[in-house]
Amino acid sequence: MEQAIIQSVSSLFEGADERNWQKVKGVMGETVLLDYSSMNGNAASLLTPPEIAASWAAFLPGFDKTHHQLFDFKVAENDNVATVHFRGKATHWIENDCWVVEGTYEVKLLWQSDQWLIVAMKFNFEQQSGHTELPALAMERAKMQ
Repeated sequence: MEQAIIQSVSSLFEGADERNWQKVKGVMGETVLLDYSSMNGNAASLLTPPEIAASWAAFLPGFDKTHHQLFDFKVAENDNVATVHFRGKATHWIENDCWVVEGTYEVKLLWQSDQWLIVAMKFNFEQQSGHTELPALAMERAKMQ
C-alpha cells in the first residue's frame, strides 16, 4: 500500500512536468485543500482538480522545462486515510537559466474509488536559488501561448 500512496503523489508532479493535466487531475479527490502560503503568502484554498490544473496550466508552460524531484518519503496509513511527508526540489528552466525551489510537503490522501486520491497538500518553503525573476517571465510567456 505504501508504494501505491507514493505513486499517487509522484504522478501529480510527473503530470505537472509532462503538462499532462489529465494525469494531474486523476490523482486528486473531489476537492483539494492546497496550501502554498509559506511561499506565496496566499491563504490555503479548497479547489477542484480542474481549478488546480487550470492554474498550473496557466503558469508552468511558460517554462521550457520543469523537473520535480521528490525524496525522503515518510508514509503513515490508517485505514482509508494516509499522510505523506517528503522533501521536494523543483527546477524550472527558460533557455539556460533556471530557478530552483526547495522545501517539504505534507500530503493527505483518501482511499476512494479503489485508489489513493490527494485531498490536501501543503508546501513548506525552505529556499529558492538561481534566477528568481523567471516566474514572472514564465507567466508572461504562458499568456502568449
